Amino acid sequence: MERNEQLHEEAEEALDQINKKTGRNMPQAIATGAALVILIVACLLLSIDVFVLLVVAFMILALWELRVDFATVGLHIPVVMLWICSSFTLIATYYSPYHLITMSLSVIVSIILVAIAASAKLTLGNRLSLAVAGKLSNTDASARLESSYNHDGGEQHHSRLSHMAVSVLTVLYIPLLASCIIIPLTFNDHPIAHAIMLVFMPALSDTGGLFAGAWLGKHKLSPRISPKKSVEGLIGSMLFAMIGSFAVFIFTYDPSLQASRWWVPIVAGILIGAVGTFGDLCASMLKRDIGIKDMGHLLKGHGGVMDRVDSILMSAPFTCALLWVTGL
Repeated sequence: MERNEQLHEEAEEALDQINKKTGRNMPQAIATGAALVILIVACLLLSIDVFVLLVVAFMILALWELRVDFATVGLHIPVVMLWICSSFTLIATYYSPYHLITMSLSVIVSIILVAIAASAKLTLGNRLSLAVAGKLSNTDASARLESSYNHDGGEQHHSRLSHMAVSVLTVLYIPLLASCIIIPLTFNDHPIAHAIMLVFMPALSDTGGLFAGAWLGKHKLSPRISPKKSVEGLIGSMLFAMIGSFAVFIFTYDPSLQASRWWVPIVAGILIGAVGTFGDLCASMLKRDIGIKDMGHLLKGHGGVMDRVDSILMSAPFTCALLWVTGL
């Protein structure tokens, strides 16, 4: 009995150490990750159209999280207009016969409409106020002081141009990059393989970086921006993405194409690992500037949707370009 209790305590101690080193609740993170994998695979098995709708749904949730995060420091983005423009951009990009042209025109029109809506600074209802209050209750004192919801007239600290600029940045960050997940579904007749490359390889890269960093991480990659990121974690990210890319490559393409394009999974692994880590660092820098720990709390063990998709969004254009250029 005493032996069992001792083993239980040692296991809990080891788990606490891993949680501290990774900055996550690992059991929750694994369970949430497994649920997301099942959801995405189910959508892919049903049809690519359902997968596109899933991307749109995640984008809508990510935009709401950014709306709340920016509002904690008095910056307002027109989330309803962003929802409309972004949903139209992704769906039109997929269904239009002229995918790149449609994406480009939709993003340009979205920038114009979102900038105009941002200049109006309209807020409907009190849901945002409640969401910001909840966010600030779990945030540090400096962000709480800066929030426009902490004192009267706080919004006047930012000009209309600031609201417009952050709104345009949001268009470039979410719908534009998300469109690069949609476009590879439309060429070379390998939509499922492309979807796996675009969504699962950055996630696999994150997992590799997490485990390599937790067990081997000694050399800090960028201690000022993200103290938990390490050089060993970056190498682990690249290796895991590379192995996953080789698996997709072997099970998707015929042997003759594999022989002539054997180097593509290596390049894909390096690109996804490096760019995905850069995306994580960019998100960490944004969170540090705002003064929050997580973008949201929708995904247990992962924070918010943006905390989960930042590396996917950042690596999407590079993966899309690689698949296009190599004819895969």
